Amino acid sequence: MTHDLDALGLLCPLPVLKARKRLRDLAPGDLLILHTDDPAAVVDVPHFCAEAGHVLENHVESGKAITWTIRKG
Repeated sequence: MTHDLDALGLLCPLPVLKARKRLRDLAPGDLLILHTDDPAAVVDVPHFCAEAGHVLENHVESGKAITWTIRKG
């Protein structure tokens, strides 16, 4: 199942904190599509995924916004 989380306009650490909270309620293997525009997300999101055991499947940059595809581990 795929879930969407809009974290546009939020600054560090809020995008990762909101992603952590949303992923907690998902089943293993579910996808979270996370939308960010915080410059720190480029470092924070991959680090969060690696530390929490999630798989960062993809990210797409569009201007200042980045759309992340995270599979819950």
